Amino acid sequence: MKKLLGASALALVCIAASAKAETINILVEGGGEMLQKAAAEKFTAETGIKVNFTVVPYQGVFDKFSAEIASGSSAFDVVTIDVVWNAKFASHVEDLAPLFTDTVRKDLPPALLADAKIGDKLIGMPAWANAEIVFYRKDLFDKPEEQKAFQAKYGYPLAPPQTWQQWRDIAKFFTRDTDGDGKADFWGTDTIGSFSEEWMAHVLQAGSPGVILDKDGKVIIDNEAHKKALEFYIAPHCIDHSVPENVNEIGWGEAQNLFYQGKTAMMKFWAHAYKMTPTDSKVSGKVGVVPMLAGDAGIAAIPGPWYNVIPSTSQHKDAAKKFIAFAIANNALGIEAPLGLAATNSAYNSYASKPGYEHFTPLLETLHAPATQGRPMNEKYQEIVDEAVLPAVQQALTCKADVGKVLTDAKETIEDILD
Repeated sequence: MKKLLGASALALVCIAASAKAETINILVEGGGEMLQKAAAEKFTAETGIKVNFTVVPYQGVFDKFSAEIASGSSAFDVVTIDVVWNAKFASHVEDLAPLFTDTVRKDLPPALLADAKIGDKLIGMPAWANAEIVFYRKDLFDKPEEQKAFQAKYGYPLAPPQTWQQWRDIAKFFTRDTDGDGKADFWGTDTIGSFSEEWMAHVLQAGSPGVILDKDGKVIIDNEAHKKALEFYIAPHCIDHSVPENVNEIGWGEAQNLFYQGKTAMMKFWAHAYKMTPTDSKVSGKVGVVPMLAGDAGIAAIPGPWYNVIPSTSQHKDAAKKFIAFAIANNALGIEAPLGLAATNSAYNSYASKPGYEHFTPLLETLHAPATQGRPMNEKYQEIVDEAVLPAVQQALTCKADVGKVLTDAKETIEDILD
């Protein structure tokens, strides 16, 4: 009888453990839940494994995951993290290399695959990705009188910009005083002074082997490509006066609003903004998109992927791996979410020819450009940006500093941080 009771008790424990394993918990920020919710629902329907999302603000993902690492335990089986945190969390997550089959590898843009690898580990599977592309006002570019005036002034046809020089020319051309008060109130574009990723994209376009650091971790922020890119980046503000003057107050949100409000003719922006153009905005139905600008090294951008990782302390690793494999195989399901993003080529291509998704083709071309690559995979990346990179960009945007010296000073600061 005691043996039977013992066996029954053991069976109950196994059943309870099994039932517990049939639920996985995912930590994610708000937009990320929406991008993965459809896949999670289908996963539950097909496997019986339930998926619970814990949704926190952007910084909350980092803070909550960091706190759990410090405690040595985790309530989460999957955490969806920004690529900028990959190096920080690499030693605290599972190696997902077995999930990267040949089929998966071929279906991912090279930069996303590269950013998943930290040391010898493939620490996360891309959940979705983004990159900056060029947005422009089709209604302005298509006007015969604008085309004629541009041709007369610059000697070549008005068309969506592909090169740095075209970007500057077109921005200058469209900057004008529309109310006659002697001050520009419509600009060719904007310059973002509160983030540095856009400048980094130009660094890659200029031919640098990396941004800030090379593949060996050597500081290269003062190389010729960084200098050339910074000179180009500040030129619309410092030389051409084709952007609003308050550059250091302009971030992603401000740049986006300027374009939506009909205050700028062009912007370089994350591709998801195309689908999110408000129907009541001044530019609704008038937006065109092309790939990111090309420099000497061609088109290039800094991708913005997020990765699904499995904490080493997860209690349900097998179920978590099943979900991540399922999510990448059904990656297109996230495209119907408000942000409308995916990670795989096949997901984007399945929508690229549909009305309303015209941004997918230039996004894919940008993501696959040979010069496109991610940020440095360094645990101190954010500190480097906050203490050296962004201050350097903002100092250059004063239009009074020597660009070469600014970058040399930034190099010294970065080397101090890394020591």
